[in-house]
Amino acid sequence: PSQVLTMFPALLLVLAAVARAVDRSKFRKCETTRFCRVHRDAAEVPTYAVEASSLAMSDGQVSLGLVAAGCASAPRLEATIDALTMGVLRLRIVEAGATTPRWEPSDILLSSTFETEAQTLTTTETGATLSSSAGVVELTYAPFSLAYRVDGEVLVEVNSKQLLHYETKKSAACFISGNGKGEGGSTGGTATTTTPAEAEEDDCLAGEAWNGEECLEIVGYWEDGLARFEDGSKEVKRSTKEEAPPLELGNEADEASLDFSESFGGHKDEVVNGPSSVGLDVTFPGSDGFYGLAEHATSFKLKSTRTAYKEPYRFYNLDVFEYELDEPMALYGSIPLAWSLSSEKGRVTGVYWHNPSETYVDVDGTGLRWLSESGVIDLFLILPGGGSGGGKKQDLLAPPTTTLAKFARLVGAQELPPIFALGYHQCRWNYKDEKDVSVVHGNFEDLDIPFDVLWLDIEHTDGKRYFTWDDALFPNPAEMQKNLTKTGRKMVTIVDPHIKRDSKYAIHSEAEKLGLYVKDKHLKDFDGWCWPGSSSYLDFTSPKVRDWWASRFALENYQGATLDLHVWNDMNEPSVFNGPEVTMAKDCLSLEGVEHREWHNLYGYYFSRATSEGLALRGATHAATPWKGARPFVLTRSFFSGSQRWGAVWTGDNAAKWDHLEIAAPMLLTLSICGFAFSGADAGGFFGDPDAELFARWIQAAAFTPFFRGHAHHDAKRREPWSFGEPWTQRIRAAIAERYSWLPYWYSLFALSRFSGEPVMRPLWAQYPADLKTIALEDQWLVGPDLLVKPATKAGASTVEVYFPDKSAWFATTSSDSGSGSGSGGAAYVGPLLATVPASLDAPTPTFQRAGSILPRRRRLRRSTKAMKRDPYEFVVALLQDDDDHAVTASGALFLDDQETFAFRDADAFAWAVTTFTKDRLTHEVFLGPDLPPFLDADVARALGLLSPMEGTNVDPDLTAALGDTIERLIVYGLQAPPTEVTLNLNPAGGNSQQDQGNSARSLTFKWVDKVLTIRKPDAPVGQPWTISFAFEKTES
Repeated sequence: PSQVLTMFPALLLVLAAVARAVDRSKFRKCETTRFCRVHRDAAEVPTYAVEASSLAMSDGQVSLGLVAAGCASAPRLEATIDALTMGVLRLRIVEAGATTPRWEPSDILLSSTFETEAQTLTTTETGATLSSSAGVVELTYAPFSLAYRVDGEVLVEVNSKQLLHYETKKSAACFISGNGKGEGGSTGGTATTTTPAEAEEDDCLAGEAWNGEECLEIVGYWEDGLARFEDGSKEVKRSTKEEAPPLELGNEADEASLDFSESFGGHKDEVVNGPSSVGLDVTFPGSDGFYGLAEHATSFKLKSTRTAYKEPYRFYNLDVFEYELDEPMALYGSIPLAWSLSSEKGRVTGVYWHNPSETYVDVDGTGLRWLSESGVIDLFLILPGGGSGGGKKQDLLAPPTTTLAKFARLVGAQELPPIFALGYHQCRWNYKDEKDVSVVHGNFEDLDIPFDVLWLDIEHTDGKRYFTWDDALFPNPAEMQKNLTKTGRKMVTIVDPHIKRDSKYAIHSEAEKLGLYVKDKHLKDFDGWCWPGSSSYLDFTSPKVRDWWASRFALENYQGATLDLHVWNDMNEPSVFNGPEVTMAKDCLSLEGVEHREWHNLYGYYFSRATSEGLALRGATHAATPWKGARPFVLTRSFFSGSQRWGAVWTGDNAAKWDHLEIAAPMLLTLSICGFAFSGADAGGFFGDPDAELFARWIQAAAFTPFFRGHAHHDAKRREPWSFGEPWTQRIRAAIAERYSWLPYWYSLFALSRFSGEPVMRPLWAQYPADLKTIALEDQWLVGPDLLVKPATKAGASTVEVYFPDKSAWFATTSSDSGSGSGSGGAAYVGPLLATVPASLDAPTPTFQRAGSILPRRRRLRRSTKAMKRDPYEFVVALLQDDDDHAVTASGALFLDDQETFAFRDADAFAWAVTTFTKDRLTHEVFLGPDLPPFLDADVARALGLLSPMEGTNVDPDLTAALGDTIERLIVYGLQAPPTEVTLNLNPAGGNSQQDQGNSARSLTFKWVDKVLTIRKPDAPVGQPWTISFAFEKTES
């Protein structure tokens, strides 16, 4: 009797209006999740000890057996310990002799056998010591624990609280919860759930649901997970109380008699294979705080889950409609990575829990406790500093960014975006038709507002059938895209993973025929509800399915698409409106017969991967040479560790509120230090209507975040940059233009991230870890190491408080802020300093350039990144005065390639231009690929998939053109006095000659105003070595 929602178009607006806040009763907590409820506060747990006779070493890997005391049915475990050359310790624990090994993903980590260090094993009666150049691991036999020690100091402890558990169906009865009586006298998983309405004795018939008064026929479901009726009303959940079957704990039991089923929200999970949870504690003595655990709408510095929160941080990718702030509940993505900061030592240490099943993490004091529903224990301890390969001792003094970068060597680096993706994106649910698209495009043109991408949401399709167009609204999609392309713009369309069950829909009929869909527990194609109504879901864990999906993006398959069409993957948690917690049931099956509970958090990862690979295949197919395939752009909502390899992410359905503007920074900082560099939040907020001030402030702030998109719900008022009229249009235009002027720096930072793994958007402690005042800062951040950003995020603000860290000096980048005038050479702000600075609505976001840096910009206002491609550069030199030796220095780097294709990866068609100032001379060097500048490590780059060119590559003309771009202006801050002469020395032969080379020398014109030196039209090529010398009047000492 159910009908597709889209058969009732008038109903859609009603449905959207009645569902406007998160219904927390739809989502489980620890107390309604068996494995968390039983194990989080268990009073008695088995403890494990090492079988001393099992301790062995082979090829540098240490292996050992673990046996449990106090539970005869607990499995014997096998553990291995590896010291990886990158400066990471790996601990794996699996069940010994398991008939069927537990499922693990085989393609998330970059390698299954990372290069390891040689270890020396020394044993005693009570333990053992594992020594390598990375440090010392002390192993205690009984009870089992590990301690990593460097120079006598313990940095990390594993299982020091004896919380290791490895649950099986046989051993489940051994675990006793905190009340001493176990799970209400049972091991059963069924928990009591309550909902607002009163229970009725009789259930509604199939195809019906309760509206609070009576059972009505269901016409569809909505994103809040509730049924909808033809009159526009929604389902009212009824109270239920379901008791678990009794079982006395602590005794052996007949496996067949145990019932581990769980019921929640009207859905029952049979758990036919029994419980299989795992858990472990990790402690960081001396920790000043923890960070990471993306994604949650919480503060950047993690809060205690025993005091500040009553719930652990949860990882279970979900479509949370209008999520609340300051809550550790699960959101769209999962990266189970945490960092511990020790400010006294100025370093960070990481722990990565490689497990894609549902996971809870307790944070308390100096420790973390991990609990996962299934899988194995695969723990990576990311040690401070650089790697320890080749016998080198672990460098504990390396900056935190070096440590943060190591995660990329485990799961992959952020892919280098095409330059257009770093511009401004304009989106709305939905631009109505081709005329609407044309009007929006035309207004950007007429008002001289830069933008690069226009987006279409689900309404562009034929009845939510992806890879199609609504013929009435978008009759000429290819021509529409070409009109954008003429001005250098691109288009993005949404493609979600739910496939409308319609035999006349080619995508569905072919997928059904080939058997590509996820199965339900009865081995039939899973049927769930999403935007199209009744839908099937492709099994993206299967390489065969991913290959098929990738081929859908070929131009001959995606009719109406062009090479300038890119893709947005939404609803890929996956979102199932009528499923438990608005997602797929855990007992659904992959094509290999693996339960969904094992790979739930990977669904979005594999979906965006398949999409990205499809666009890459399309680009390679139409490339002039195999190594010039266009880089794809894919935006995903759901993700797991390593999703950064496939595109960008945004923080989901936020709201047009000031507190949502404020939470954007800590959420993006968390994503950044968890490896996802290309991240952003919808500027202006998705739900609701911002006023002009909030919208302008959000655009100003978002202009300094990695992914920059304006987006709005279909119920929201139109809010393009001109929607509020003047003076707001000019203010927003200026903010977007400011973003475009910094694109050379942004692009170079993304290249640095691709080559090294370093984050793009950074917390201040990443550069200044010894400054205690940076520990809790989350309302200001660094773009790379050299640009400090502090937006105004409060209504009515005209100033902001900016903290400048200890042992640093900064110059304001905007003329509206003249600074305090303190510091050497005119540096406006010298840390440590808390300063009040102007934050006018008529000026860009307050930003500050670090003294000691040289940053590239392009100042000419253009309509798009394509129009800027051959524009000259401005180099901004901010000099650092060293108080010890009075040296004045600065340095910076610019990355050069074609900005569009994989030639940088597949043909080494790239260059790094490095500029330094020392001894009154500006020196410019060029490192052509595969050569790298000193700040990059070739071994790391190769580990990240670079410096391995295809055969038959040759000179890239696009790179040659980029090398010929010139510098039209040099701005120099920090000189004590104006020079008497400035001379450019072209040096085609390379090197750093200290002698002028005949007629290659040319005097440059300059002016000196307010201690700022401006050198106009040096016309020095960025792709050629040169020097600029400064002569000064001699002063008497």
